[in-house]
Amino acid sequence: MPETDYIKIPQKRIGALIGSNGEVKQNIENATQTILDIDSEEGVVDISPAKNMEDPLGVWKASDIVKAIARGFNHDVAFKLIDDDIYFEIIQLPLLVGKSKNALYRYKGRIIGKNGRTREIIMEMAEVDMAVYGKTVSFIGPIENIQIAKEAIMMIANGSRHKSVYSFLEQKQQELKLKQFKSLVGIDEDKIEFKDGIEMDKS
Repeated sequence: MPETDYIKIPQKRIGALIGSNGEVKQNIENATQTILDIDSEEGVVDISPAKNMEDPLGVWKASDIVKAIARGFNHDVAFKLIDDDIYFEIIQLPLLVGKSKNALYRYKGRIIGKNGRTREIIMEMAEVDMAVYGKTVSFIGPIENIQIAKEAIMMIANGSRHKSVYSFLEQKQQELKLKQFKSLVGIDEDKIEFKDGIEMDKS
């Protein structure tokens, strides 16, 4: 049986975690077969398995959903983490740009962009959901897509111009689309495999 997980979240996000009339909390519990015990004063969430839990990853999934909501995602986006192929990852900005408040403010501004445009471009081209909250940048999406978005953030943190970051994202977007197309039509390296099992060597 999975063990209980303990998470501390910002008090400002407790309301988003509980939801109107406790709806969000209840939906998390029902979807993951867990029990959430929320200490509103301390901002501590205890996640334990319900007696009827069938998915051994239930506590882990609930933990990721709670962390995602804590990092600024709305509950609809956070619930994508129910899917086994969708992941959640956090970047701690002080590890990239230092602890200076001015530096954090400046780089958060560069990551978000004017009117949120840079953030939107990263989300669109990397095909991920992204939240900038406090001293963190977080992602929800397939692992390969998250890696692309993280690299874009690293480029910004290292001082790359937005134009260079957008070019990188455009290239990676094309690579992702080509990979998806090959997977759809059954291309494996130099071989095309049709859905009926007939194979044709391109050579």
